Amino acid sequence: MIFITGGARSGKSRYAQQLALQLSNAPVYVATARHWDDDFEKRIQRHQAERDERWTSIEEEKHISQLPFSDKVVVMDCVTLWLTNFFTDTKYDVDASLQQGKLEIDQLDTTNNTYIIISNELGMGMHAETEIGRKFTDLQGWMNQYIAQKANKVVFMVSGIAMTIKG
Repeated sequence: MIFITGGARSGKSRYAQQLALQLSNAPVYVATARHWDDDFEKRIQRHQAERDERWTSIEEEKHISQLPFSDKVVVMDCVTLWLTNFFTDTKYDVDASLQQGKLEIDQLDTTNNTYIIISNELGMGMHAETEIGRKFTDLQGWMNQYIAQKANKVVFMVSGIAMTIKG
């Protein structure tokens, strides 16, 4: 498991995709975003255009561990959107969302697959103005800590530069 984290537009996805192509000629891209609005549609289309015919793209909002992978390099993009799905589905219950997210991470088959998991460092930015925003920032931080602890390698992205902080 390789965990890539950093701020918005720090180069996380580009780095993850380059790494995946170094490890496999046929990587899998798992998109976790829900199609919330037109802005998300444009973002999804931009990300799709960045990947060529070597990639298999799958959309899965929550249950990554149930996807039938074997001997694959899998890029999961991204934890923030993935957690948003749990958070909204549990009616903003931080504990339930964290428990469900941890269970999914625990069930990933890392013996037969390499997972490259992308996330955001929300707590390094502005302080959320709403209670829901603060709860989600906490949830994201705890999930990032959990994934980083389990990962073999952790990379922190800053301004397009990768800094290995574990592994």
